[in-house]
Amino acid sequence: MKFVHLSDLHLGKRVNGFSMMEDQNYILKEILNIIDEERPDGVIVAGDVYDKAVPAAEAVCLFDDFLYELSSRQLSVFVISGNHDSPERIAFGSRLLDKSGIYLSPVYDGTAAPVVLWDAFGSVNVYLLPFLKPSHVRRYFEDESIESYTDALRTAIHAMNLDPKSRNILVTHQFVTGASRCESEEISVGGLDNVDASVFEPFDYVALGHIHGPQCIGRETVRYCGTPLKYSFSEAGQEKSVTVAELGNKGEVSVRTVPLVPKRELFKLRGTYLDLTARSYYSDLDREAYYQITLTDEEDIPEAVGRLRVIYPNLMKLDYDNRRTQTAGQPFSSEAPEEKTPMEILEELYEKQNGGPMSSRQRVLAGELIEKIWEDEP
Repeated sequence: MKFVHLSDLHLGKRVNGFSMMEDQNYILKEILNIIDEERPDGVIVAGDVYDKAVPAAEAVCLFDDFLYELSSRQLSVFVISGNHDSPERIAFGSRLLDKSGIYLSPVYDGTAAPVVLWDAFGSVNVYLLPFLKPSHVRRYFEDESIESYTDALRTAIHAMNLDPKSRNILVTHQFVTGASRCESEEISVGGLDNVDASVFEPFDYVALGHIHGPQCIGRETVRYCGTPLKYSFSEAGQEKSVTVAELGNKGEVSVRTVPLVPKRELFKLRGTYLDLTARSYYSDLDREAYYQITLTDEEDIPEAVGRLRVIYPNLMKLDYDNRRTQTAGQPFSSEAPEEKTPMEILEELYEKQNGGPMSSRQRVLAGELIEKIWEDEP
């Protein structure tokens, strides 16, 4: 049985002020082309369908079109909510859509019944487990000691009462310890949200969402497929793809990737203003791509962003790296606040308001408060 594994569409996302809707519409069509070539039995979307809990109408329409196209291909489609999604909004209409072969994860209620598919080797049980925090699980298992994210996932999985002789797939959206993160992901303080990969041992394949770079954790069959598009310049060197997982008899699983080519690539450029604006430099570049430019001029260039956008219309981010910025401790950057951790933002605000850095005691207190907010947030 063959599955195409997707995650972290982040429909409606803006990157450095640029709407990604046109790019997302393009890449979803590319994914449909891959699905037509691969002819899978099922398509998995492992969370973060949208970029916000209350998505824009255009984002909802785009996903609606995508689901319609998938359903017209007579596929089983599995969708869970991620940490960016509203579980209730993702679950809307799920009981009706089940009849069309589109399975949306319900709001977690302490249970996770499998969707059962069949092939020549027997049954395949697909379990949908949306993004969970310990508080989500604790309310249904009051007698269990659930302090960490690992405790929460272990308890939720134990309650599934898996048949170890059957082929079992888990679709979930968590940060598994050891995964490599990117700037565009939501970051918790101190690794609070880490889940130990050992909790996934009973499953033949684990379709993960949350981490934007494609990678396996521990074993080939515990897999992040990554985002279909690059959502930060820390991802500039990544090759985006969809993951194809094929299950044979019990214990036989193969995993491979199919590359995705975006409408616009994302690149970093570095040099002086004169170098980067010389026709001999940019004539062979894809000028419609998204760019981060780091200028090395010692003096700031007046109206640099506007002047550079004449050549590079999709300039997203401008930095300076010179003696002045190096003396200040780091290059000046137009980096958006959403690409920084909560602690980094708080430290910057504190220093601006108080004229000096936070003390170690203040950092510890702030970290504890942020962790509590992260845990208690619905």
